[in-house]
This record gives sequence, structure tokens and C-alpha cells, in this order.
Amino acid sequence: MTNEEYIRANREEDARLLALRGAPEGIDVRWCLQQVEGWQLARRKLPTWARTEGLWYPVRLSMEQCSSEAAAQYKRRIVERLIPKAERRRMADLTGGLGVDFWQLATLFGEATYVETVAELRRLALHNLPLLGVTDFSVQAPPLDAACSLFFLDPARRDDVGRKTVAIEDCSPNVIDLQDRLLAHGGWLMVKLSPMLDIRQALRQLRGVAEVHVVSVEGECKELLFAMHRDGKAPTVHCVNLGTEEDTFVCPIGGVRPAVVGRAAIGAYLYEPNASVLKAGVQDGLCEAYGVAKLHAMSHLFVADRRIEGFPGRCFRIVGMSDFGKRNLKQLLGDLRKANLTVRNFPSSVADLRRRLRLAEGGEDYLFATTLADGSHALLRGLRAED
Repeated sequence: MTNEEYIRANREEDARLLALRGAPEGIDVRWCLQQVEGWQLARRKLPTWARTEGLWYPVRLSMEQCSSEAAAQYKRRIVERLIPKAERRRMADLTGGLGVDFWQLATLFGEATYVETVAELRRLALHNLPLLGVTDFSVQAPPLDAACSLFFLDPARRDDVGRKTVAIEDCSPNVIDLQDRLLAHGGWLMVKLSPMLDIRQALRQLRGVAEVHVVSVEGECKELLFAMHRDGKAPTVHCVNLGTEEDTFVCPIGGVRPAVVGRAAIGAYLYEPNASVLKAGVQDGLCEAYGVAKLHAMSHLFVADRRIEGFPGRCFRIVGMSDFGKRNLKQLLGDLRKANLTVRNFPSSVADLRRRLRLAEGGEDYLFATTLADGSHALLRGLRAED
């Protein structure tokens, strides 16, 4: 049995249990277990990679740190919009890694260079990328001394002992030190940074930011993208949620008007912004853009008397509401035994409130504990609105 046959025969198995069983003579167990684990992670995060036979996967950390396929495809769409086809002469990914972002971006350009400090990752890129349809590219160790239409950077967000870092200056390479030289070539610089980073602090440190993209995948904020150009000014923020139902909200940074405050009512629609909108801090802009009203200045829940198509988040129809008096709560909840519970601008945690209400998690009902415009606390019961 070859390594490849062993991997195909066992890639559905738990790698930890597989390690305890032993393997036939001649099998490189460590390599094979790495491939089994890598394929299993790719099946969820990189479906095209998982369907492509013969790929080689790196250690788990590189798999966990790479972009998802959906996020990489979104970067491709940004570049297609920002850089006219005639100007896409050359691109370079200066932090190649597993090569997921390079895989999506390289084929947009006449020339593409993958740059990576780790020799093993360079070896994997040379093997994997042609199997994935990227055939005209070069691979090298840093530094790269060339002008490009696009430089892409995804700095490592771990320090020398493996602890996670967030601040730009604590990542490697430090974009702050590189940006002037890269932007001087006159092309675009796209930087992927931690979703934990303070966006406004980053804007004070980065030059020429034209667009900020707050990217969530299936409701979880995954990455921040800064599209930078020497002539960039007055940046806009793009809040996108990728998944089965993609939604996007675009607005100028710092140009959001104060929110309109409204009242909740049975039969009205309740709107919960997606994670990207909340991360960007532009939720008040939804009032003007979509004609909704906030329940409270700090609650970040919105209401309207109609169904609004394209709202960047979830929509619910309010079927009941109550204060927190025992009698009123009992009338609202009835025999409800489980529900999806959210707290917004409310003095209790989800766990504490769930215990108080004696509710298990799940089901078709959604409960929102929040503060209303008059400062009172309320529990709203809703059902997902159908399209």
C-alpha cells in the first residue's frame, strides 16, 4: 500500500484514533495523518480543494490560518471591480501561506508571484496550484523587488512563542513599515488583518485606504480587508456576510447620521444587523438606508412595519412582547420549552437569562431581551420572516 492509497482509504477516519492503530509497513504515518486532517478541514473550509485529488496539505496551523474559499472568492470580486482588466499586469502575494488567496487572484493577472518565507509551503504551492488550475506563476522566497498592479499581504498574527496578536505593528511583516514603499509603485495594496482589530485605529495607521471590507462567513466575522491606493481618500466600509444568503451594506466611514428611534409592536418586523455591520460600527446608517428605526440608541435592534428586502442581517416578525413581570412573562412564553435567545443592551447574559426563563436552546422561536427607548427592559418573541 502506498501513502496515497492509505490516505484515500482513511481520510474519513478520526486522525487521533488512526494514529493509535498503527499502519502497514512503509507508510509515512506522520505525513499521512497530516493529509487526513488537512483534507477534513478543507472539506468544510475549501470545498474545491477537498474535491481535487492529489493535493498536499500543510500542518494544522496553516490550515486554520488560511482564508476560506468563500472569503478568497470575495477578494477576487473586489480586485475585478477595483482594477480594470487592462491594468492587471502583475500581482504578488507577499505572504503566500497555503495559497488560497493567491489561487483566486493569480489568474486575474498577466503575471503572478507567490512569495513565502517557509520552504515547505513553497514546495506545496508548486505542487498544488497547477492542480487547481493556476499554471502561469512563479514562486520565490522574499524579498520581492518589482512593481506590481496589486500587492496582497496577510501578515502572520502570532508572536515568536505562538501567541495570537492583533495590532498591526505586532504582526509579521509589519505593514506600517512596508506601505510607503509598496504604494509608491502606484498600484493597489490589499491587506488582510485580524477581525479583532479596531478599524478606526487601523485607519490612523494605514495610508491611502480607499475601502474597508468587514467580511463575515455565515454570521461570524472572519477578517478585515483594507484596499489601499496612493490616491485613496474618503474610504467607504463594505459590510458583507458570505454564505447561503449573502448580504452587503456599503456606507462612508464617519458619515452616518444619528439613528431614528422607534417602537416595537406585535406584527411589526424586527431586524438584527449582521456581524460585519456591528463590527464596523455603522449600524445607525441602516435607519436612513432602509427606513428602519432603532429600539434604543444602544440596543442595535431595528424595527419597521414592513418586510424590507436586502437588509444586511436577519429579519423576524414580532409575535409577542412583554416586560419582565412574572405574570406577563408567563403569558408571553406559555408552554415554550426551548428558544433561540439574544441579548442586546440588557443587564443579564444569555446563560443567566436562559436559566431564569428555564429554556433550552433551539427551536423555531427567537427571543430578544433588550432595552427600549424609554429605558425599560423588554422581551420580544419573534419568528424568522420568510422571503
